[in-house]
Amino acid sequence: MAVLSTFNIELQPHEVIFRPVVTEKGTHQSEKYNVYGFEVNPRATKHDIKSAVESLWKVRVVRVRTQNYVGKPRRHKMVQSHTQAWKKAIVELHEEDRIAFF
Repeated sequence: MAVLSTFNIELQPHEVIFRPVVTEKGTHQSEKYNVYGFEVNPRATKHDIKSAVESLWKVRVVRVRTQNYVGKPRRHKMVQSHTQAWKKAIVELHEEDRIAFF
């Protein structure tokens, strides 16, 4: 019986990028440094993220940085829970390329 590894599954571009992270800091970075933030699939690698952004928006990616956010404990009255863990990708584009979200 063969066991499939979860890391060998090929992700499609629309499965890699979940949504753009639009914040004040992110808007400033996109205007000044041409850097954009995305919430991505936790299994996605930097190479997967680069190819997904290039194919979805037809731009050239210079650099990809990733951050893993750990869920934090929260409490509401007597109920203990955690926020969801997620992965963020910070993508730097070529100086001639731009992405317009709005």
